[in-house]
Amino acid sequence: MEYQILAEFYDFLEKTTSRIQMTNALVELFKKTPKDLIDKVVYLSIGRIAPEYTGLDYNFSEKSALKALSSVLGISEHEIQKKLIETGDLGDAGKILYEEKGIKPQKKLTVEEVYDTLRKIAETTGYGSTKKKMDLFVSLLKKASPLEVKFLLRTITERLRLGIGDNTIMDALAVAFTGSKESRAIIERAYNITSDLGYVASVLVKEGLEGVKNIKIQIGRPIRPMLAERMAIPSFILQKLGGKAGAEYKYDGERIQVHRKGDTFYLFSRRLENITHQFPDLIEFLKKATPEEYILELEAVVIDPSSGAIRPFQDLMNRRVKYVTRFHIMMYPIAGFLFDIMYLNGEDLTLKPYPERRQILEKVVKTTDRINLAARKVVDNVDDLERFFLEAIENGCEGLVCKSLQPDSIYQAGKRGFLWIKYKRDYKSHLADTLDLVVVGAFYGKGQRAGKFGSLLMACYDPETDQFKTVCKVGTGFTEDDFNKLEEILSKHQIDHKHPRVNSILTADIWYEPYLVLEITGAELTLSPVHTCGWDKIKLNRGLGLRFPRFTGRYRFDKRPEDATTEKEIIEMYKNQIQIKV
Repeated sequence: MEYQILAEFYDFLEKTTSRIQMTNALVELFKKTPKDLIDKVVYLSIGRIAPEYTGLDYNFSEKSALKALSSVLGISEHEIQKKLIETGDLGDAGKILYEEKGIKPQKKLTVEEVYDTLRKIAETTGYGSTKKKMDLFVSLLKKASPLEVKFLLRTITERLRLGIGDNTIMDALAVAFTGSKESRAIIERAYNITSDLGYVASVLVKEGLEGVKNIKIQIGRPIRPMLAERMAIPSFILQKLGGKAGAEYKYDGERIQVHRKGDTFYLFSRRLENITHQFPDLIEFLKKATPEEYILELEAVVIDPSSGAIRPFQDLMNRRVKYVTRFHIMMYPIAGFLFDIMYLNGEDLTLKPYPERRQILEKVVKTTDRINLAARKVVDNVDDLERFFLEAIENGCEGLVCKSLQPDSIYQAGKRGFLWIKYKRDYKSHLADTLDLVVVGAFYGKGQRAGKFGSLLMACYDPETDQFKTVCKVGTGFTEDDFNKLEEILSKHQIDHKHPRVNSILTADIWYEPYLVLEITGAELTLSPVHTCGWDKIKLNRGLGLRFPRFTGRYRFDKRPEDATTEKEIIEMYKNQIQIKV
């Protein structure tokens, strides 16, 4: 398969502002793709070379890409830099320069060659790796057409910016290989227990839907985490959960999925990044306290060893380093609070109800001073729930997660639902909880910030439509350092039109692909004529907006854009807010 075909599809996808057109284009692309290449095409189309949990990245800077381009074009990096400033995008600059210089490709590039070479670049490490990576990438550029150059440059610098979401790819796979979206649920289940869309796609085209149904949980392949809804009124929580719930402390730490087979451990973050190297001490604690083969979830926190008190979340962030040393282990001692188990000794537990999973966890874990189960209480009345909530706050937690005890309380991998409900409060505002919102655009500032953005357009996520719907414009709570940091992060995700997955009435000065999640607080949720969250669902021609929004200072790098607060949650919060006022 020629890479030019892929590049032409990418060129179309980049220009479309319709999710339906994007899905239809992907259906056509997948139908044209040979069976043995479908996984590679899926990876390349989401800007990766492998699933995120593998940790395989190109580690190829824009500076290196400029140098490679300079080598092939026979012009100075300065000249390329000038074109980059003109276009604002390295891929566009490379395409134009190739056309201007009349560069002829040495031969036709294939998808196989592009994928294999990019994989070698990602896998090349150690002494002399920079030159090896450079030589490999130059070999691709020499064989590329101008359009291919554009997308090779964007891919290698991790700025593909097509904005294709997992849901869009699953819809397209279902239509392309089963004829309708009805089989999407089977594909999604397989993806949720493997976190590998390329692998699922490969099984689908080679073995059909039956093969996808037979995909099993595997040690080393992370399960996409189950997510909770949120509510702020105890009586509503109990009502939603059938009058009785298992309430667990919600620790202010890092959610980690642990895989163990013998002495081999894999630790994955909420975003499914492999963070095994960050917690060598936690692994040693788990070796003594847990069985030989399992997949379970815990919340890692930093503690004061002398008192057992939980230290602030910011202390845990000091573990986010490439090399964890004895200094980190001594200064930021770790404890783990286990709260779920999804796999044990070859058995998939995700389809068992929560009470059974908790019982299994209690049976197989030997608690120690560093490994314990999440504090839990079964409650069936508001007074007990409120008392336990206050106890959790007193012990340094964010609040509670209330879990269904019903027979249908399975582990819903990759899904958000009312089987788990977060009960938190932000005592600093009238808003019952903070919101995790996605940056989708920005507006230019005034005065000192003239010519730069002064406020950001923030959106929630609607999984039903796979869209990001606006909730507020936020310009307060940011320090000058925050603005500088945001400009650096967001510049890589800037696009020249509204993203096809963004639903916005407002027209931003700058548009971004949905990527960065920020924690936002505010006064209250109100009906809005300009924000699309909850549009027509509370009142005709009105959505929901957040009054007096403010950045809390917390960047949610642990969350994917699809993990942001959902439209459904915000509607529920608005309704609860009305009840409180009444």
